[in-house]
Amino acid sequence: MNKYLLLAVLLATLGACGKSGSDASSSGTTSDSAAVKAIDFVTTQDGTPLKIDVALFATPSAKEFLATGKNPYIGNDEAIAKGKKVFQMYSCVACHGGHAEGAVAPGLIGPNFKYAKNATNKGMFETIWHGTNGGMGAKGIGLMDPTDPKNGITPDETLKIIAWIRSMGTGITGNE
Repeated sequence: MNKYLLLAVLLATLGACGKSGSDASSSGTTSDSAAVKAIDFVTTQDGTPLKIDVALFATPSAKEFLATGKNPYIGNDEAIAKGKKVFQMYSCVACHGGHAEGAVAPGLIGPNFKYAKNATNKGMFETIWHGTNGGMGAKGIGLMDPTDPKNGITPDETLKIIAWIRSMGTGITGNE
């Protein structure tokens, strides 16, 4: 292959890495996703494919999660503290309680979960991102308030919330 052509392809690929798709709710299948190894997400509501723009996974930790389904923030005290703040900021405490133990809505700390998939970080991410049939609306960026595509929780913040929830629980890390 001509070295200039190879360089042009490489530059075009790198240039596309920082661009996000126009629809924050469509994911994993944007034009950038062909180059990104990504786990498959499904909705908690009915198990249909959940598309999330891979460009939203902008931090190294979010990219690691996207590739593996494992939350690198588990046990990270700084991330846990940030996750607690975001949990409080988005009023999750109003329904799930101050320690995610459950109030009006189910407890999130386990070992028993209303949605069994929430025992895994991937499952809990899907539930937080896209909501449930039980009344919890989507919290993911671009989904929480459809009139404001920048409103909502980013994948990185979602992972930090999950790290905080896991720190409150019974030893479930969700990375098993």
